[in-house]
Amino acid sequence: MLDEARAAAQAVATQFKENASNFAQLGAKLRAQPPRSVVTIARGSSDHASAYFAYLVMARLGKLVTSLPMSLITLYRSPIEANDVLAVAVSQSGQSPDLLGPIRYLRDGGATTVAMVNDAASPLAAASEWVLPLTAGPEKSVAATKSFITSLTAGAALVSHWANDERMLAALAQLPEQLTRAATQDWSAALEILGGADRIMVLGRGWSHPVAMEAALKFKETCAIQAESFSSAEVKHGPMALIDDGYPMLIFATRGPAQESLIATAQEMRARGAHVLLAAPDDVAERDLTLIVADVPELDPILAIQSFYPMVEALARLRGFDPDTPRHLSKVTKTH
Repeated sequence: MLDEARAAAQAVATQFKENASNFAQLGAKLRAQPPRSVVTIARGSSDHASAYFAYLVMARLGKLVTSLPMSLITLYRSPIEANDVLAVAVSQSGQSPDLLGPIRYLRDGGATTVAMVNDAASPLAAASEWVLPLTAGPEKSVAATKSFITSLTAGAALVSHWANDERMLAALAQLPEQLTRAATQDWSAALEILGGADRIMVLGRGWSHPVAMEAALKFKETCAIQAESFSSAEVKHGPMALIDDGYPMLIFATRGPAQESLIATAQEMRARGAHVLLAAPDDVAERDLTLIVADVPELDPILAIQSFYPMVEALARLRGFDPDTPRHLSKVTKTH
């Protein structure tokens, strides 16, 4: 897991080099024939990457994005209207039947279908009109790391080409070097606090919320910590009742419109007795964990999760678990 997380920078560089033409052609098509809406199809870490893509699409392009409940098609046989829809499926393996059924249904119904998939020879790739390979290479650890990061960058690259955003494209080009630095950030301060934890709340907001969801999943699958993720705007609507003295919280306060509220939430939770780990850039004095920043704030969450992965891998080992082979889990999950 640690080796694969550290390999993300090279995987992203390869992705941009090998897929430049695909991203540009699909972006041009979407500008020429804009979809009326977008739907994403994914589970687990891939669904978290899809949520990040959705934030960028809605923020940059103003198109509504829906995460498809796949059982609507696979079990309930609902008559979903697909004409003029952009359907984006995200997957590491591209093998799960509940991804294949919807992408085939939507393509038959007139949708433009895209597979962001690590296995370009997978059934999902074959079923989709457009294929954007993640190029993460073999990933032996059950817990996805570099394939998650390349899913994030694939979504950001597609949005950048669709919007014809030269500033964002230039910022993406700098990500491999920044990812290398992010992977070496010292987050050891979290180990002492979380070594004996049995629960944690992970907060983000806006485009940092998807990486909070991913972090919570990794706490569960590698460390056996009961972790929940929330938007900082939602935590006061009930979850805050869980907070007591010493309750651990990890807050991703990346740059952007939501950062101020995330920092304020950290201050409030500390006042209520929570043991807060505030991850923020180095200009935030009250931070506990330092975040590397990208050339545009929208890409900061990608660097944040890169810094998180080595810490959670070390935490799993500290707690006596093998992060490479979490119990009860397998690399490819086939659901219907």
